[in-house]
Amino acid sequence: MSLWPLLNTLQFAFIFGWTGFWIVLALIVSLVTRSRRVPLAMARHLWAPGIVAAAAARLEVRGLEHLDLDGAYYFASNHQSLGDIPVLYAALPFPLRFVAKRELARIPFLGWYIRAMGMVTIDRRNRTSGYAGIHRAAELLRDGAAILTFPGGTRSRDGSVGRFKTAGFMAPIEAGAPVVPVALWGAHEVLPPRTFRLRPGTVGVAVGRPISTEGLEPRDRRVLARECQDAVETLQRELRANISP
Repeated sequence: MSLWPLLNTLQFAFIFGWTGFWIVLALIVSLVTRSRRVPLAMARHLWAPGIVAAAAARLEVRGLEHLDLDGAYYFASNHQSLGDIPVLYAALPFPLRFVAKRELARIPFLGWYIRAMGMVTIDRRNRTSGYAGIHRAAELLRDGAAILTFPGGTRSRDGSVGRFKTAGFMAPIEAGAPVVPVALWGAHEVLPPRTFRLRPGTVGVAVGRPISTEGLEPRDRRVLARECQDAVETLQRELRANISP
């Protein structure tokens, strides 16, 4: 009899408990300090590495030398699994704020965290909400924040890069902030989409060279999205060819 179902049950019990603990602590710290800096650092240094370890995943991160650790960036990544956010929090040395669907902000507990940490929420069915989210992301970028988004939208079943939607790229253009292509490979094997099955494995994260938005206008967002998607696809091919199994 396979022990995987029992092991996975224990892993997910730990992951949910670990996440709940750090959300509560983050909310308390943000209330006491009136600052998001410490809670976001907790997510990067403590919560995310704990999730990656619990999943028995090993990270291989490449390309961080392309980044200025004091810079404001718009990170655009492909989307493979529910584990992508902790993986990217652990891999990228920035206090990330991510772009989330408005529905997530309505979930009790998780929604409190999303709002308290100043994440960007967008209702994709509402154009007014979409533009408000774009302007909010641009405002954060101008203030020096790092934004993480999945412009391909839905998680890919086979790990491939989905077609990048263009609207979100208006935010870095408006803020004059560089776009950083980020490729993931292997997360869909560790935690396949639409399952609760964890398996040990390597997750590769490749960071590309920042793409300048200097001189671009909103109408250039399609060209920018295409350039970013091409870069992510190239980075992912390199990961697939080179990361350890």
